[in-house]
Amino acid sequence: MQPDTPNQTHMAEFVLLGFAEAHETCLFLFILFLTMYLLTLVENLAIILVVGLDHRLHRPMYFFLTHLSCLEIGYTSVTVPKMLAGFLGVAGGQRISYAGCLSQLFIFTFLGATECLLLAAMAYDRYVAICLPLRYGALVSWGACGRLAAACWLGGLLTPALPIYLMSRLTFCGPNVIDHFFCDASPLLALACSDVGPKETADLLVSLAVPLASSAAIAASYGRIVWTLLRLRAAAARRKAFSTCAAHLGVVSLFYGTLFFMYARTRAAPSVSFSKVVSVFYSIVTPMLNPLIYSLRNHEVKGALGRAFSCRSWKGR
Repeated sequence: MQPDTPNQTHMAEFVLLGFAEAHETCLFLFILFLTMYLLTLVENLAIILVVGLDHRLHRPMYFFLTHLSCLEIGYTSVTVPKMLAGFLGVAGGQRISYAGCLSQLFIFTFLGATECLLLAAMAYDRYVAICLPLRYGALVSWGACGRLAAACWLGGLLTPALPIYLMSRLTFCGPNVIDHFFCDASPLLALACSDVGPKETADLLVSLAVPLASSAAIAASYGRIVWTLLRLRAAAARRKAFSTCAAHLGVVSLFYGTLFFMYARTRAAPSVSFSKVVSVFYSIVTPMLNPLIYSLRNHEVKGALGRAFSCRSWKGR
């Protein structure tokens, strides 16, 4: 068998079809997604600024929250601007180079995996705070937080390395139209004309290993938290302790619910349109809702936001 030439190995570019089937509602979808994207940026930047400026929030839980907000900004920014350009029909708006496509997939997977690990780190923080309060300062020191956050980012960075390498070894010699709004793995594999078996196996292992490991850590942490809370005699103490976990539980449920539904498989869903809707939910809707969940369910964040806006209003007068 002769080796593939560069032209046989990959195409110069792909075309992202996006929501072409909904051409009658393109303007509405553009305004909707643009609004959601801007809200995501504003909400997450507000969380980062408030935590940074309010000394009352200079605690490990909010240190991890700022990392989560940074992830949400990157998570949406890697896909949404390109999708919006496609709606506008600007020159090259729907086109993406081969290297750009793999880079987009790498960054998207990297940020998603990092978020999985970061949510587990945040669950560990709540476990130590509630179950081991006397050892909290030692176990969750600022040095430990920095190392834990760095481990999350490094683990997320390493996660897509093998899948992207295997993707780069595939041959794309057929149509170059990706029926999606970003370079996701499943629609890319549908265009490959070489053996995708190793790539599908790697995708399956990664898409199960990282979420399962992190969700197991979260489940173990909250299992111990529930056991500890049940042993408290004072109902007020139980409510106060659980209230510190409510926002994190909401974010975890939202993130993992869509993640397991979408990525615990290797091939595209039977309905491509439905697959796009689910992708919109976890790549656009979830990053927009997470800051709202923390703002509404966490009294300290809500209070800090209130103080920040009150201060600005007072200074404006």
